[in-house]
Amino acid sequence: MRRRLVVALPLALVLGACGGGDPAGTADPSAGGDRTTSPAATPSGPATPSEPASAGSEAPAVPQAELDQRLRDAAWADDVKAARRLVRQGADVNAKDDTEQSAYLVATSEGHLELLRLTLRNGAEIDDKDSWNGTGLIRAAERGHGLVVGELLRAGIDRDHVNRIGYQAIHEAVWLGEDTPSYATTVRVLAAGGVQLDAVSPSAGLTPLQMARERGYDGLERILSTVTTADLPADADAALLRAARTGDADAVAVALRAGADIEARDDHERTALLLASTYDHVAVAEVLVAMGADPDALDDRHDTPWLVTGVTGSVAMLEALLPAEPDLSIENRYGGLSPIPAGERGHVDYIRRVVETGVDIDHVNDLGWTAMLEAIILGDGSEPYQEIVRVLLAAGADPAITDREGVTPLRHAERRGYDEIAARLRG
Repeated sequence: MRRRLVVALPLALVLGACGGGDPAGTADPSAGGDRTTSPAATPSGPATPSEPASAGSEAPAVPQAELDQRLRDAAWADDVKAARRLVRQGADVNAKDDTEQSAYLVATSEGHLELLRLTLRNGAEIDDKDSWNGTGLIRAAERGHGLVVGELLRAGIDRDHVNRIGYQAIHEAVWLGEDTPSYATTVRVLAAGGVQLDAVSPSAGLTPLQMARERGYDGLERILSTVTTADLPADADAALLRAARTGDADAVAVALRAGADIEARDDHERTALLLASTYDHVAVAEVLVAMGADPDALDDRHDTPWLVTGVTGSVAMLEALLPAEPDLSIENRYGGLSPIPAGERGHVDYIRRVVETGVDIDHVNDLGWTAMLEAIILGDGSEPYQEIVRVLLAAGADPAITDREGVTPLRHAERRGYDEIAARLRG
């Protein structure tokens, strides 16, 4: 559990501090914190769906208060399917319980991105406050939810609101955060989104940079020092593309803060996100995705940030791009989807992960090959390729799909003497 020492504040204010309280959900109730205890921990427990109406009778109307409570329960559980159904039934994403929690505010503090998007589409009051007079941005920043922070900034939330114990979102991200990659991304996203970076917290008496130094957070101190002292580039677009190519996530934040077009293109029509994906700069991609970069932007070779991951085999980049909801059906210049080049190159870990995304693993490219055929025809029959065939089969890939000449994967394996692969294909 991270520390809760707050300069010049009583202990009661530190416990369950306004950004979201104790991350384990165990804050002392006497402190007044309200976003740390889910309904599952309360005597009432989560609401359960009502029994279906008997045949021939109308379903009884569910009281609004019960609908709203069920929605909050679904929010705590990150049950988006149930939340979507309840919203259709009339549940209010802004309705609060007696601790000032709403489905929208729960989504912000718990980092439930898909749920947050659902609430925003259904009338979430973006600047609504919790019992500590904190916004969703403050709650998300305190927990290090960089993607949620970016979503809220792009939705137009008040960037610099001060809660009732004197913190802005950037203060909470540093003073109540940790020196970890998730907080590094959060601080960069806040900087990229244009929040105040040098305001002194009236309660702690420190700027964000001073907070990082006081905490001994070398990583956050370096980021804040860079983003607060760097000269804004004259050509922000060029600076953004250069920083993305070289992997300088701090410079990416500075360029975006200076007004760079996040979809700016280089001479080959590559965006910053495509450059980050090509060179596997995950920290850069995380900032860009949080700030709304397009994962489907095509360059002059018909590559997208997502398609490139099949070539590099980077599972970390795949994970960074998924929150941007890439179109998994876009084809590369060979008519292939990302599992096909991954199969050719023997990217086992990538194949293991990508088959879980819903991408078409039986897609046939312009050469007439599936990912399985490429793994056999262009592979060498070694252990990685054996494992790729196994993973594809386990995921439901069809071993009967032939190439243009009507040759099956099994026949190709037998011709090449790939006995282990052939045995797997025989079942």
